[in-house]
Amino acid sequence: MYGRLPLAEVLPEIPKTGTRYIDIWPERHANHREQMEELGHERFTTMLAAHGVRVGILTHYDLGPFRLQPELAVARTFGVRLIVTGGMPKDKAEAARFVEKMKPHLAAAEAHGVVIGVENHGESADAIRHLADAAPAGRMGIALAPYHLPQDPLRLAQLITDLGPRLVHFYAWQHGKGCHEKRPKEEELLQMPGRGPLDFGPLVAALRTIRYTGWTSVFMHPVPRGIPILPTASEVTAEIRRAQGYLNGLLRQGATT
Repeated sequence: MYGRLPLAEVLPEIPKTGTRYIDIWPERHANHREQMEELGHERFTTMLAAHGVRVGILTHYDLGPFRLQPELAVARTFGVRLIVTGGMPKDKAEAARFVEKMKPHLAAAEAHGVVIGVENHGESADAIRHLADAAPAGRMGIALAPYHLPQDPLRLAQLITDLGPRLVHFYAWQHGKGCHEKRPKEEELLQMPGRGPLDFGPLVAALRTIRYTGWTSVFMHPVPRGIPILPTASEVTAEIRRAQGYLNGLLRQGATT
């Protein structure tokens, strides 16, 4: 969301968004993982503490699911409990093979207290279910991105219900008009909750039904990748807070019905 803005500008904004955790992404979507190395872990730790922020997630589409082990020590250093990656299998048989191949990586992750979340990226809802069924409980699960699925709120809600405890991360992210072509900013922002046409009400209700306790990322992709979704860190924060207000309103509505 904040793109390649300096961590020195981003970290003070994190508490303003209502959380104390940051999701660290590398190039090409951001460069905060690279900034961590440039700063040095000791200095970065000091910066985190100064703003009351912790690293909650390391996102690594660049490494894929089978090259994550070098990051586990980093995750342990910063108390990270979730690493998100891609590479989801596309059918039931492939899901079984995928989980078998992941076994040594999952064992290493478990030893470091880390869960691996696999994000859907063009796979079908059934493919997501197959991986969820095959995934070892408590070690690997689904990082669900509604953007990449048909924008039917009832079907998305049913998928959330079917995933249950295998849902380890949720992206509050809709398709809008997509994220691969440069569009006017108001059209890019249609990916955000409460702006585009997707009704998140059934999705929020499903999250409540399964007693979801993981993180939710208010999310979108800008064009080109790596820039912040809006020009300044404070503007990004304001847009995140607007989307949070929409989602929190749905939560309050559900609590009274």
